[in-house]
Amino acid sequence: MGKRTLPMLICLGNEGYETSLELRKLYIALEDEDAAKHKLVRVIDESGEDYLYPSNLFSAIEVPPRIRRAILQTA
Repeated sequence: MGKRTLPMLICLGNEGYETSLELRKLYIALEDEDAAKHKLVRVIDESGEDYLYPSNLFSAIEVPPRIRRAILQTA
């Protein structure tokens, strides 16, 4: 079985979460099926921890492998 790639999301809104989320920043999403059922997404935010946020604040984005590696090295 192949290694799963965690989705990358871009933050399109941060109302109510200005301290935790930066607009237009890429975030790593973690799998959480229960959260998805409630229209939430689990991301690693500015604190370096993973938290749940409304999924409508983000959009999934395709990132080329080379850029993904560079982002993950700095994360």
